[in-house]
Amino acid sequence: MEALEMFTSDRNADVYTEELKLNLGPQHPSTHGVLRVELAMDGEIITDSWCDIGYLHRCAEKIGENVTYLQFTPYTDRMDYLASMNNNLAWSLTVEKLLDVEAPERAQWIRALVAELNRIASHLIAFGTYGIDLGANTPFFYAFRERESIMQLLEKISGARMLYNFIRPGGVANDIDDAWMDEVSAFCDDFEKRWVEYNTLLTDNFVFIQRTANIGILTKELALSNGCTGPVLRASGVKWDLRRDVPYLEPYDECEFDIPVGEGTHGTLGDCWDRYWVRMREMIESVRIIRQCIEKIPPGAHMEKSMVKMYKTPLKPPPGEAYVRCENPRGELGFYVVSEGGNSPIRCRTRAPSFCNLSVLDKLLPGTMLGDAVATIGSLDIVLGEVDR
Repeated sequence: MEALEMFTSDRNADVYTEELKLNLGPQHPSTHGVLRVELAMDGEIITDSWCDIGYLHRCAEKIGENVTYLQFTPYTDRMDYLASMNNNLAWSLTVEKLLDVEAPERAQWIRALVAELNRIASHLIAFGTYGIDLGANTPFFYAFRERESIMQLLEKISGARMLYNFIRPGGVANDIDDAWMDEVSAFCDDFEKRWVEYNTLLTDNFVFIQRTANIGILTKELALSNGCTGPVLRASGVKWDLRRDVPYLEPYDECEFDIPVGEGTHGTLGDCWDRYWVRMREMIESVRIIRQCIEKIPPGAHMEKSMVKMYKTPLKPPPGEAYVRCENPRGELGFYVVSEGGNSPIRCRTRAPSFCNLSVLDKLLPGTMLGDAVATIGSLDIVLGEVDR
């Protein structure tokens, strides 16, 4: 009895406790690249968060100021390496604006077609890896099956499987033929059936909904104040898409498609499930655009004639500046370029969507559990290649 009283009194004595500092990454699958997130933990609860980037920094912008305009095109492939076509497009449009040149009509339709194919391929990675983040491995293999089909299609016209360097200032590197477009149509027919399988595997899965609904809630106000764009912004209820609101290619002005937004279907508007579901629906909208591109693509040249002559010598845009933004799979990608008349820009800056979307992470994590941090990071669908540039 005496020993019990001594033990009880010891347990009631003041105990000194402190927060645990936990490093999530930089070498961790759930950070989707070399991202380090320092977490302050009170047990399983996150009390504070600090994002630490820079582990992949490659000075891409500075390189852009020391190579020619055409030489920098392959570097854009390697920023968001899951959406190379889209990066090529934004850079090419910026250079064309400097040169006051417009790509031929056929080239614009080809650009829209391949950009939407690449958007689907990118979203398939987001779908597959997000399943792995939350403990579902099977969707990853399903996603890679269809992504492989897209990579084979794009390899046929560009010669590369992932880093395409296909869209170039003045147009596209190669023309496409009817046989290739027939293959794209066949892919679209098959993909719509496969998309139903994805929803059976993950979208309607009870455990998946429990892990994502009401988790990582990003309000409209917070998204706008942090410059979030793309699916991350639209999942918070903001119907903003450059393809519709600021069309940068003729096809986007002529094609019919919807802009999916979050609706709080299973939880609160702007949660992880909404961000996931917006990307899933965008893939179907991309299929709609691709079908219309195939149907409406006009005959003609795939490269502006004046640019063919310029390609024989380094491009030298007149002095001036240009900024162009495009709707990439992860949001608004923008290039700002300043020319002094030389064969390379004196300023080359990038507005990377993943960088801006990542800025809200430290505001979403406090108050959640450690497992929710993995779900939140995955729902932002970041690529560190464009965050660090």
